[in-house]
Amino acid sequence: MIGFLLKGILNDRSRSLLPIIVVAIGVALIVLLDAWLRGIMGESLVMNANFSTGHVKVSTRSYLQNQEQAPNDLALLGADSTLNSLKRSYPDLDWTSRIRFGGLIDFPNDQGETRAQGPVAGWALDLITDGSREKERFNLSRSIVSGAMITSPGDALITADLAEKFNVKPGDKFTLFSSTMDGAMAFKNFRVSGTVRFGSVALDRGAMIIDISDARPALGMADATGEILGFFRDDEYNNERASITLKDFNLKYSNAADEFAPVMISMRDQGGMADYIDYTDTARRMMTAIFVLAMAVVLWNAGLLGGLRRYNEFGMRLALGEEKGHLYRTLVYEGLLIGVIGSLIGVLIGMSAGYYLEVVGVNIGGSLKNSSLMMPSVVRADVTPSALFTGILPGVISMALGNALSGIAIYKRKTAQLIKELEV
Repeated sequence: MIGFLLKGILNDRSRSLLPIIVVAIGVALIVLLDAWLRGIMGESLVMNANFSTGHVKVSTRSYLQNQEQAPNDLALLGADSTLNSLKRSYPDLDWTSRIRFGGLIDFPNDQGETRAQGPVAGWALDLITDGSREKERFNLSRSIVSGAMITSPGDALITADLAEKFNVKPGDKFTLFSSTMDGAMAFKNFRVSGTVRFGSVALDRGAMIIDISDARPALGMADATGEILGFFRDDEYNNERASITLKDFNLKYSNAADEFAPVMISMRDQGGMADYIDYTDTARRMMTAIFVLAMAVVLWNAGLLGGLRRYNEFGMRLALGEEKGHLYRTLVYEGLLIGVIGSLIGVLIGMSAGYYLEVVGVNIGGSLKNSSLMMPSVVRADVTPSALFTGILPGVISMALGNALSGIAIYKRKTAQLIKELEV
């Protein structure tokens, strides 16, 4: 029967061409929008994880309650022993210490007097230690605009926008003014080893990176750290695994009565990330449901028009003794075949367009100039094998549903009137 129906679809294009085109366009849009949403939201999640939240994070209870302010006066003491304990207890995660800080950078002239100065947000990362993946997470190798990576104590990276603003080039020296963990004045001289551009307007405005071995003595944090971040080794956030890890850790170490006791939280628990992650999944499901419904309505109308054209055909088949149920089922099977053909064409078109956007991307930096969101300025689609199922299933279902709705008219045909209809 399938071969018979397929032959009819291919030979009678007047009844199959329009539905195939409608399904192909709808499926192409579904695949393209799914890849686009995956790309935008996926890159934002990865950037937030690498720069800010980690997959899990450990610090003191007080620090985590105010972490947007990077309150180093509430930092975690005994950082090295805590870090070693985490590495032993949870080897499936890659652990690293970080210190976030704010301050003022001062660039001197040839006489040593202030030439330019401005505020800066900084990260102290473990960049020099062998085996550290912090360079990879911050994508520093590809982000360097001029100069070179940090290779020795006293080196610092600053953003290219900041360097252009103050006319700074690699090799220039500057002084960082900040505050210590105890609230005292802190200052230290650095050399600009290179400039970087992260691709996020919020970060590129004014940021610097130094090695954590420089930050600790400068900020009075000899055996302290602002936060310890853990990353799953496959670089994919897994909420179930993260929940198991943090429950086990908090059961062992957390103390509700001690505001400086270590506490672990997951990526979902930080900065509204739970709502963001849930929104990503909900948006994709709603998009698919809306397109299925819209295409079903369009194909229903197309099926009704096709049914009117095939009115005599259905009457003839019923007059020859074909059961209404069998005729209805063949109409649905025909819809399934048309849906498969149209869906395959649509998936090919959608994935091709998505791959183009994945390679080229779209620059949205102009709309993020005054934004504090941590989003890449060039957003790209993310085409995955799952797009095949994301597109084919809605296309097949909507076509079958459209034919099923339009085919209900078959049951309204009265056999007693068939001869009169056929005579006409």
